[in-house]
Amino acid sequence: MKQLQKFYPHFLAIIGFITISLIYFYPVLQGKKIFQSDIVQYTGMAKEQNDFRAEYHTEPYWTNSAFGGMPTYQMGANYPHDYIGKLDDALRFLPRPADYVFLYFLGFYALLLVFRADPLKAFFGALAFGFSTYLIVILGVGHNAKAHAIAYMPLVVAGFILVFRKRYLHGGILTMLAVALEINANHFQMTYYLLFLLLALGVYLLYKLIKENDLKSLPKIAGTFVVAIVLAVGVNATSLLATKEYTDFSMRGKSELTFNADGSKNDTTASMSHDYITEYSYGIAESLNLIAPRLFGGSNTENIGKDSKLYEFIINQGGSDEDARQFSESAPTYWGDQPMVAAPAYIGVIVFFLSVLALYHDKRKIKYAFLAGALVSLLLSWGKNLSGLTNFFIEYVPLYDKFRAVSSIQVILELCLPVLAIMGLQSFFKETENQKKSLLYTAATSIGLIVLLFLAKGMFSFATANDSYYTQAYGKEMGTAFVEALKADRASLFMADLLRSGFFMVVAFGALWFYIKGKLAQNTAIIIVGVFMVGDLFFVDKNYVSNTPHQFRSAREVDQPFEPTPADEEILKDKSIYRVYELQGRLQGRTSYFHKSVGGYSAVRPRRYDQLFDYIVDKKLADLGSNIDPTTLSLTKNISILDALNIKYLLVEVKDGQSVPITNPFTNGNAWFVSELKEVKSADEEMKALDKLDTKNVAVINKSETQLYKDTFATAAYAAIKENSFKSDSTATIKLTTYKPNHIEYTSNNANDGFAVFSETYYKDGWKATIDGKETGIFRVDYVLRGLVIPKGNHKIEFKFEPQVVKTGSSIALFSSIGMLLVIIGGVYIDQKKKKQA
Repeated sequence: MKQLQKFYPHFLAIIGFITISLIYFYPVLQGKKIFQSDIVQYTGMAKEQNDFRAEYHTEPYWTNSAFGGMPTYQMGANYPHDYIGKLDDALRFLPRPADYVFLYFLGFYALLLVFRADPLKAFFGALAFGFSTYLIVILGVGHNAKAHAIAYMPLVVAGFILVFRKRYLHGGILTMLAVALEINANHFQMTYYLLFLLLALGVYLLYKLIKENDLKSLPKIAGTFVVAIVLAVGVNATSLLATKEYTDFSMRGKSELTFNADGSKNDTTASMSHDYITEYSYGIAESLNLIAPRLFGGSNTENIGKDSKLYEFIINQGGSDEDARQFSESAPTYWGDQPMVAAPAYIGVIVFFLSVLALYHDKRKIKYAFLAGALVSLLLSWGKNLSGLTNFFIEYVPLYDKFRAVSSIQVILELCLPVLAIMGLQSFFKETENQKKSLLYTAATSIGLIVLLFLAKGMFSFATANDSYYTQAYGKEMGTAFVEALKADRASLFMADLLRSGFFMVVAFGALWFYIKGKLAQNTAIIIVGVFMVGDLFFVDKNYVSNTPHQFRSAREVDQPFEPTPADEEILKDKSIYRVYELQGRLQGRTSYFHKSVGGYSAVRPRRYDQLFDYIVDKKLADLGSNIDPTTLSLTKNISILDALNIKYLLVEVKDGQSVPITNPFTNGNAWFVSELKEVKSADEEMKALDKLDTKNVAVINKSETQLYKDTFATAAYAAIKENSFKSDSTATIKLTTYKPNHIEYTSNNANDGFAVFSETYYKDGWKATIDGKETGIFRVDYVLRGLVIPKGNHKIEFKFEPQVVKTGSSIALFSSIGMLLVIIGGVYIDQKKKKQA
């Protein structure tokens, strides 16, 4: 009974988390779903995979509907023996996105309990973390994997600290499960950033062991971590191995080209260019929007209302009330350093206030580890604005160059400050010595910062480089007046939010001051601080992610987000296998929803395919208009690289905004025999050769490809390639007979030994080719395609995608899951035994 009473407050907290998550996104209770832009694009890309799964009840692990063909490892592939995924599904039992908000709350609540916070403080702290503006906004746009990984971060930290406290059993099991769930969330950038915080904590906790002369505990701590991490990694082996295999194929792998698309030298050693990695970098001063949300304008589409200067400007220019309303409801008020933002990364001004209180008042030195984690993440989030540090990390810190949008490392700060905030609140009521002094110092520091920013208003221009667009679009006179109105509104937001933040700081200070003076009971003061802390974040969040019909829609609209256009319907009449290129938007998922697209929507798209378009395809299409017959809507002359990629249709936007299908009658088809192989020595030579290559008759092959298969497959095939002894045969045919994304069959007829090019993306792992049942080597030709040596005569050719990485990973996952289950059962047994002995 005592155990139940002990758990009762935690039970109420969990019920509260469920209730608040559902209330915040209440349309999910009406059967509606959140419309997330990134998930819409994913739905388009994953259509072929999902259709295959529904029809055959198995995984294809390959799709031909995006980027000409790629593995589905980063597209939500399901793997055998993914039992940790089943646990994750059980924890995310609420409708999306309420499930992620609940996970935010639950994980952070557990972390605060490890810091021995009482349930009431932990409850408010969890709400403050979960309602941190960035964490809500990423749900609005569909960064679900990122939200998923962030939600499990607090649990990983909690387990880590418990193990160092020598709670080996509970800490080890929590670490094992939390790390397994963190990896399973499949956002390795967030997991990687978490390591920076764990490093800071590890240094402090190791220092503490040394100071306490307790190094004898280190082997047990290390052993606990080894077992926990080995099993956590093991249960995710399939995903990890598949991701590792795919990384080099993706744009996160190092480019083999030594020149850029514009001809300049590519001299970076990083996987991606510095500019691409740091494109989204926080401005140094812009980081102050952590404590005042619209200090730098908020977002690119801010609702500033009818009282704005912009509204007044539109009316004065003769615009209607409706015109003025539309402008003012999506005003481009953001004037920070990033290309665009959906919302500020606001952590809550009371969270900041209490964090400062922790630094002044809390005697636990672990606060400095969290402070270090917060500061490092802040400095790294500045990216190109602190180029020395950023370039050092890109060039020398392992794996740092694999991730872009460095501003997102601020999630570590957004984890650390709420921890510090509750530490501050907790210590304030527990440690009465210097209570008043600490509170006054906190007020002087926090409110002083607000006053300082007030006084510094004249130092800011409230302008951005993007403002020049309006002077160009509206003319110099009107454009300049438009920008001046915009700058006035930005200045108003700056002042209004400083006043707002100052007000919330005064409320928090007042509640704690009246507690010191005996005017408020402890719980009353906590509730006042907690309600205002959470309410502050709640109402800011609602400015950017709301329950409007635009954000929440019917299940059908979300599950089937695209409707075919007349152009799509015209193309779909062609039942053969071909590819489609939508010129006005290659990097989107809509085309993939209906067709086998050469585009798609992915931050880890295939590197070589992407390069092919940047270096050659898009340049060839620069003067497309002169190559279209307006009567037949078809190309008048061939573009060799399009023919090789089997791009039969181009979707081209016309004046009315509608797209029309342009037919390419010159395509090479699904496969063809060539009469010559042109051997080159490098990737540079491959790319340059493709610029003017007659792909119907000649294929480019890298010397490394022929060497790769020299000893693996038939020596005769290798010799034929080296000698280029293929005879041209105009009667030779090769036809596609069966198509599935992971299994393709052809028949060939050739009077001589020949070399065939297949307009399918080359991927060295998983694909196996057989000729009449006998395996043969697949060569990479034309930079991205497949090639086979085919003997003379009639033959059946098959390509099957049977990734060994899935088989190996699944076996490891099975055994690791069994090991994990045994550890948990053993842990429970030992724990119960100890309790009985006690």
